[in-house]
Order: sequence, then structure tokens, then C-alpha cells
Amino acid sequence: MKPVVVIPVYNHPSVAAVIAEARALGLPIIAVDDGSDAETRAVLAALSDIVLLRHGKNQGKGAALLMGFTAAVALGHDAALTIDADGQHRPADGIKLLAVAEKELALVVGARQGMAGEHVPWSSRFGRGFSNFWVWACGGPRVSDSQSGFRLYPLPESLNLGVRARRYQFEVEILVLAKRHGLTVKEAPISVIYQGKGQRVSHFRPWLDFWRNSQTFSRLLWRRLTRRS
Repeated sequence: MKPVVVIPVYNHPSVAAVIAEARALGLPIIAVDDGSDAETRAVLAALSDIVLLRHGKNQGKGAALLMGFTAAVALGHDAALTIDADGQHRPADGIKLLAVAEKELALVVGARQGMAGEHVPWSSRFGRGFSNFWVWACGGPRVSDSQSGFRLYPLPESLNLGVRARRYQFEVEILVLAKRHGLTVKEAPISVIYQGKGQRVSHFRPWLDFWRNSQTFSRLLWRRLTRRS
């Protein structure tokens, strides 16, 4: 493998600390600014030794990931280790995902451990179970954490799956399409950090995003029932 770290960013000034930790992996880093505010743009502009891509306005996490993947392939990389910019992940856990992918070509999901902690919001616990079931019902793999953003994507295989979702739903749709197209999906345990209320920056909107998830799953389920790829 020739992997690269891809970090989608939207109004996350904490990204500087995330990138500092990710550098310890010894991999090139691509940060994709998905239309962030001035504070986050300034933080990113001050960083060196990274490839910085930018959307003029917010287009969604999936769109940011796809921009990063496309750039990674153009730079000669064949795998993308994605890490969220909110400080929830420990970049050092990326070693576990890379180790799984060294054994076989696979999309590797970092399965978050400790999701019963006191600072874990109900929306994260409920959303994970809801999403896990519907990924499987739509013909995707059985996984324990379909909403984890810490992943290792094989490239260009992931780009060729034809994922339509461009926001958070990208991460569940690509699991379903990977299974349908014969791309192995694996999991590796990772730690998770949930800061106290008011300390963590999250742009997940429970009701709106559950509704968007439902729309995506309805489309995928319909295509499964009508035997479309």
C-alpha cells in the first residue's frame, strides 16, 4: 500500500491538534476544507507540510472525502486513512486499520469502543444501532459501527462504487455498495474521545440527519428489492 491521511474539515479549529497527532503515523496528509469559517481557514493556512484542498462553500462530508480521494489517486496513493477533525479519534489507532488492510484488499472501519461512556450523546448510540441494522437490511455487511468516520479506504476501488450521497450518508452508502460489488469490509477496534457537553464541535443534526439517512436507506433498499446494483 501507499496510503495517505485524508481529513475532512468544517469549522473545526481543533484540526491543528489532530494533524499534529496524525503526523506521527509518518504518512502524507491531505486536509479538505469544506467551506469553513475564517477561524478554521486561518488555522489550516498556518499549517505546513500538508496538501490543503478547499470547497468555496459547504458541500458535505461525502463531497469532501471524494475530493480528497481524487487528489490522493492523482498523487499516486492507493489507500486513504480518513480521520475526523473534531478530536474524537486517536490518530495512532490508524496503525490497527493499516495492519488489517496489509493482509487483504478491504475497506476497514474503525469500530469505536466505549460508546457507553457518560459523555456519549444518546443520538450517537441510537444512530449507530439504527444505521447498523439498515446497512445490513439494504444488502450491506454486518458491522458494529457503520457511522465511524475513522476508516481505511482502498483507492481507486472506493471511487468506482458510484456512491450518490454527498453528506454524512456517504459513509453508510459506501458500505452497502462495497458489499454489493464484492469489496471486502473489515473492522478494527479503536478508542474514542467524547468531550463534555459544550466542548466538542459536532455538525451532526440528529433529526435532519436521521431523516437524510432514512431517505438514503429507502433508496438503497428499493434498489436491492428491484435487484439493481
